[in-house]
Amino acid sequence: MKATDEQTAAADAFHTGDHVSLQAGAGTGKTTTLALLAHSTTRRGRYLAYNRAIAQDATVRFPKSVRCKTAHALAYAAVGHRYTARLNAPRRPAWQSGQALGITKTVRIGERDLSPKALSYATLRTVARFCHTADEAITRHHVPRLRGLEDGDLHTQLAAHIVPFAHKAWADLQHPDDGSVRFDHDHYLKLWALTRPTIDTDFLLLDEAQDTNPVVEQVFLAQRGHAQLVMVGDSAQAIYHWRGARDVMTGFDGTRLALSQSFRFGPRLADEANRWLAIADAPIRLTGTPAVPTELGPVLRPDAVLCRTNVGAMAQAMELMAAGHRVGLVGGGDSLRALALAAQDLKEGRRTTHPELVLFPSWGELQDYAAHDPAGRDLRPFVDLVDTHGTDAILAAVARLAPERQAEVTVSTAHKAKGREWAHVKIADDFTPPKDSDQRDDTGRPVPGPIDDSEARLAYVAVTRARHRLDIGGLSWIHDHPDGSPGTPVHTEQNAHPTPAVDRAPATSAASRAQPCAEPG
Repeated sequence: MKATDEQTAAADAFHTGDHVSLQAGAGTGKTTTLALLAHSTTRRGRYLAYNRAIAQDATVRFPKSVRCKTAHALAYAAVGHRYTARLNAPRRPAWQSGQALGITKTVRIGERDLSPKALSYATLRTVARFCHTADEAITRHHVPRLRGLEDGDLHTQLAAHIVPFAHKAWADLQHPDDGSVRFDHDHYLKLWALTRPTIDTDFLLLDEAQDTNPVVEQVFLAQRGHAQLVMVGDSAQAIYHWRGARDVMTGFDGTRLALSQSFRFGPRLADEANRWLAIADAPIRLTGTPAVPTELGPVLRPDAVLCRTNVGAMAQAMELMAAGHRVGLVGGGDSLRALALAAQDLKEGRRTTHPELVLFPSWGELQDYAAHDPAGRDLRPFVDLVDTHGTDAILAAVARLAPERQAEVTVSTAHKAKGREWAHVKIADDFTPPKDSDQRDDTGRPVPGPIDDSEARLAYVAVTRARHRLDIGGLSWIHDHPDGSPGTPVHTEQNAHPTPAVDRAPATSAASRAQPCAEPG
């Protein structure tokens, strides 16, 4: 395929030796562009992939002069191999590790009693959060904010108990042969980063830069003195801030270029994507490919249904199964199964060890927290799901989920759909609009409140998963929102020409219709 003008500009900047930041929108061929750069030089390079699958795919597409690895693979080769015995050791419950660290007494903070199990979970989560940062030592800001202890003073009290144990846990993890705390891959990644490693290469390519953990960012930027740095990603797809990822592209010192021509979909869907890009104040706007006939309108038999939350995905899966469909759930149902079992424990009068619900002594307390405490608002859909269907029905539905390859329709959260694409996509109803503001318009109706940037980015990811037809469904409220105009005409079937709802003959499986996205993101 002939290089576009944008890809040629990226190649020209690469050949000058400049550090380069490449904003690449959904479906714009970012991995293809990186491969183009790699093939245009005889210099030695490294490609840092977001996950192992992307690294393996890149190995086929890149020249042999470029080694394609994840950051974890580099860290394992340098440091992690010394910890093989601990990596392969039997799993150990968190409470056992906590007991070995000396966590043996219940602690009361505010109105909550924290058992040794709860303290053990919090200690290990503190270490995990530290491992995702560029920090040199564990401090109180690494301690997670537990449900029911979100208040600043209560968190300070919690941190005073947790931090000393977290220090002991981290010291334990630095012994290669044996220890009390279960050793995992993020631990050797952090140990490697703390050595301030030098990566032997002439240039370093970082993919999915918008979702880089600070620990990887630190290693990448430290190579600036001896290697040319090229980062590629989509700032508008930075949707993992809640788990510690950072968009390292926004402050990167280098030549800034963009890929805005999407090969995944046509102009109509590009217009819809640009609505959300404008709201998120993203640095690019997309242009669709006219030869790709992407439509917007109702889809009765989607290949994929994309939801805002895990609970929304489970509710959607249950509804589809009740209608007789074979349903696959991206990522599987293990996390929902664990939540349902935790709810079952609480409903039967037992405390749960689930880290999200560990501080609640009963189902009634959780219901009250979800209904009345602002910090528990995101648990309300889960509580409603359990109260509506019961834990047995949820567990039965999880057990009935089909593997994606055998499913008629795939259900996913928008987060887990990133990097994927399907022919026909429907947006689920749990993408709710922002609350109304205190202001009123000329007719006396409340003015909708502003759309949060993170929600706009997530909506952008969701609407750009479709190749042929998108049913905007639960995001259709954007058409009536004051911020819904992207500043350019938006072509939909509603303002162009009516198109009947799609009702296609069922295929053998959703996987047979859903092709893996050629370019992650």
